[in-house]
Amino acid sequence: MTGVRPAVKVHGRVKEIGRTAWDACASARDYQANPFVSYDFLDILEESGCAVERTGWGPRHISVEDEAGEVAAVMPLYLKSHSQGEYIFDHAWADAYERAGGAYYPKLQCASPFSPVTGPRLIVREDVDREAGQRVLLGGALAVCERAGASSLHVTFPSEDDWRFMGAQGLLQRQNQQYHWRNAGYQTFDDFLSALSSGRRKTIRRERRDAQAQVEIVGLTGSDLTEDHWDAFFGFYMDTGSRKWGRPYLNRLFFSLLGERMADRVLLLMARRNGRWIAGALNLIGADCLYGRNWGCVEDIPFLHFELCYYQAIEHAIRLGLPRVEAGAQGQHKIARGYLPSPVYSAHWIADPALRSPVARFLEQERAAMAEEMEWLEEEYSPFRHEG
Repeated sequence: MTGVRPAVKVHGRVKEIGRTAWDACASARDYQANPFVSYDFLDILEESGCAVERTGWGPRHISVEDEAGEVAAVMPLYLKSHSQGEYIFDHAWADAYERAGGAYYPKLQCASPFSPVTGPRLIVREDVDREAGQRVLLGGALAVCERAGASSLHVTFPSEDDWRFMGAQGLLQRQNQQYHWRNAGYQTFDDFLSALSSGRRKTIRRERRDAQAQVEIVGLTGSDLTEDHWDAFFGFYMDTGSRKWGRPYLNRLFFSLLGERMADRVLLLMARRNGRWIAGALNLIGADCLYGRNWGCVEDIPFLHFELCYYQAIEHAIRLGLPRVEAGAQGQHKIARGYLPSPVYSAHWIADPALRSPVARFLEQERAAMAEEMEWLEEEYSPFRHEG
């Protein structure tokens, strides 16, 4: 097992590390080729101007070398001037600290920007001692935090392994929930329906029938994707984003670059009515998961959101043999569609004890409440048939 040097390098762009070195780490181990920590995805965000200093996402990526001078571990890291685009909310912490006279920003964020998707954050090459790599990366991030005068380090949506490691190193641990669909060896969508209660089965069939009667649905990937499709989808994205949070995070260039460089990992589900595209749902294909990300619609079609974002995703995951679908953040209505509560994690280091202590107490209470809520939601609202 290869060891690592204790020295850490900080990079203002992922290009400085390079695709070969980054992906040698990011495609290793049990990371399952998560597209959201791939070199291409992070580089597209920077090249398009979405995750750069101007938008409050200043890259400070970390790399660590092995004894031979090759990149052995990496960490996607950003110096941030706000708390937008993270999906793990710390606005109350920032407000409380600033009311008390502190400066919460800048802060450091280890994340895949704008993506509430679990994945590796302390990313160590396959042949390198994992704990040694994790330890040097985390120590490097804390050193960057101190040098930048940042109030805190936040690692959002890490793998459970990374989360437990960081907890053992003294970081504060937070647990939230999303709603994920699990593939129990289904061969068809009807196999999935057969696992549900008869009432839910009938409801889903009706919702699908009503939505499909109004539109034509097309799944696009690889060379089938064109700029016309991206033009239409970007219009949906902007309409939804401006109505929901006022400032969409991704620009038009991002989607063109995604189509150029990651087309085989894209599944774009588009709905057409009377020859006109009216809705779309963007998914990325991982090695063990279909990740639903962005959605938009410019006509009100009953149940079309459920069809494009949930049912079509299940169908395609079954076709691709993927074990699960992650359909994004929030939304208890997903439970009735077969997406059950699943834990997601974050870890936090806060420099000032005056803020760290109350946050630690809050997180301890929140973790207990979240575990109880997840258990209750599944018991009360699961659409699956109860055996016995």
